[in-house]
Amino acid sequence: MKKFKVGLVGAGGVTELHLEGYKGKPDRIEVVAICDPNEDNLRYRAEKYGIPNTFTDLDAFIRDSGIDVAVVCTPTSIRKQVVMPLLDAGIPVFVEKPFSDTLADAVEITEKAKRLGIPVAVNQNFRRHFPFDVARRLVDGDAIGKVTSIQFNQMFFREDAGWRLDCERHALSVMGIHWFDGFRQTLGCEAESVTSLMSSSDAIGCRGETDATVQIQFENGAFVTYTQSFSSAVNRTEMIVIGERGTLICNHHSVQLHRVGDREPSERWIVDVSRETNSLENVGQLLDWIETGVPAPNSAEDNLNVVAMLDAAYVSAGEKRTVQLKKAGSACL
Repeated sequence: MKKFKVGLVGAGGVTELHLEGYKGKPDRIEVVAICDPNEDNLRYRAEKYGIPNTFTDLDAFIRDSGIDVAVVCTPTSIRKQVVMPLLDAGIPVFVEKPFSDTLADAVEITEKAKRLGIPVAVNQNFRRHFPFDVARRLVDGDAIGKVTSIQFNQMFFREDAGWRLDCERHALSVMGIHWFDGFRQTLGCEAESVTSLMSSSDAIGCRGETDATVQIQFENGAFVTYTQSFSSAVNRTEMIVIGERGTLICNHHSVQLHRVGDREPSERWIVDVSRETNSLENVGQLLDWIETGVPAPNSAEDNLNVVAMLDAAYVSAGEKRTVQLKKAGSACL
């Protein structure tokens, strides 16, 4: 396998997920450059991880870094203006989620990448960190029969700092983007409609929503009821997948299978995949794509379906209506 020279754009906190994860594949990934206008952050990351080349200017980074792949960890508000020049330079891109603030921008990025033939993949770093893949295998294996619904709740107290506080889109953009992707993964199909309500708690000093409830109808007939809170004094993250013959109870650490009539779980699986490991696996899928020409399962084109669900939730809450999504795979409202 080829060893790729990788450069990061953005030196904020999320880069730790990538840099810690990439340590696991030194024979595959060599981090050779990092770019950020914040010189303090830039110097800190470069010194901590031994990154030899630092840049405060994106054009200089593109011209002089000698990278094979760019990893984009910037705020979403400037994501498009960073990704587009990288595509113009012919550099494959691995980008943090959500890979754009709006569906329109996400479509524009994806279409340009496709037109130029440049791979772009998205870091959905909860795909195995939360046990969606375990749930999918059990659903595919008919362990609980036909799935009728999913109940998902995440509540905790989270008050961010910096650029996120000024974003019009907050809680769902931060966490919902993971869960929307996970619902698709668990059910193995795409959403047909989205209905959402949102509010912003005075307990959190941010511009966007802190609390939301979303209902999603999927093309296989199952529906998801999802509640998100950043203002709760109680911490809880739980997904309940209800089938005609059994139910799965999933959290960050385990999956329990309950069959109808049983008082105790029939089986239990322990889950222990870190976000750092998941980020390494995600970038590995992009590198495989570059080498084989086979699009990665976390491609930007696939991720458009997730961004479409996110966008629909905001449209629904703002216009107080159910938003119908076009045929699965079109990723447009």
